[in-house]
Amino acid sequence: MRTITLGASGLSVPAIVVGCMRINKLAKAEAERFVTFALEKGACFFDHADIYGAGDGETRFAQAIGMNPRIREAIQIQSKCGIRPGIGFDFSKAHILSSVEASLKRLKTDYLDVLLLHRPDALMEGEEVAGAFTLLHQSGKVRHFGVSNQKPLQIQLLQKYVTQPLIINQLQLSITNATMISQGLHVNMMEDAAIDRDGSVLDFCRLKDITIQTWSPLQYGVFEGVFIGSPKFPLLNSKIEELARKYQVSPTTIALAWILRHPARMQPVTGTTQVERLEDCLKATDITLSREEWYELYLAAGNSLP
Repeated sequence: MRTITLGASGLSVPAIVVGCMRINKLAKAEAERFVTFALEKGACFFDHADIYGAGDGETRFAQAIGMNPRIREAIQIQSKCGIRPGIGFDFSKAHILSSVEASLKRLKTDYLDVLLLHRPDALMEGEEVAGAFTLLHQSGKVRHFGVSNQKPLQIQLLQKYVTQPLIINQLQLSITNATMISQGLHVNMMEDAAIDRDGSVLDFCRLKDITIQTWSPLQYGVFEGVFIGSPKFPLLNSKIEELARKYQVSPTTIALAWILRHPARMQPVTGTTQVERLEDCLKATDITLSREEWYELYLAAGNSLP
């Protein structure tokens, strides 16, 4: 398994994160097989959130992996908080602290390697977040911090208050959802592709040593479906299948290899709970697409060049 350095932390971690959003849908034996396989392949970085399965995802994971001190030191666990279903978002000190305590209990661990704030909170008070982060860090309950779906100025505003470096920004990216890349290619042009919708977040994160974790790397739209095999993307699938034959891998592997080819060293977050599909995802770390192949896939997905 190829590794990357996680943000400015100095931590060496797997280049692909095992997303556990749907692990609660697996029976205990299936979940055990899934996490065991991941560990055997060196995929020891697991992504959670307090809202995944209303917390059941963290509980099922801890059961499946048989959490104990030896196992805990061999893996990295990341969780997220801040979304309150039916209410909105909550970055208050009290909510962050209570969310982390609940996650630690469900995960049967004393600490999180990383805590992310899950989407922006319009009512964020920096002092509140700073107070929570300081208590969590000083107590050893959270070692590193980051955000999810935030623009550069939102990150800078938060960093004004918190003393801990923000080392991750989790953002949606796939071949079909590549606006953070395409707007950088259409600088100073009049077409829609030139619209900067995210404040040049890709360049900002590279400048600040913030690792971009890409969620939904196989999806188009916002959870509209997987583009692989979809009749909506005939040219893209034709090109993906051509490269899959060339490299003797699955189309899934090629789709993730496209993300990994970018020099920003982004870290895809998988969403599958199938061992076979996870294996296809992990194989992407063994492939380096050529510049020509990368652009061919980019264009086949309906993206354009100026």
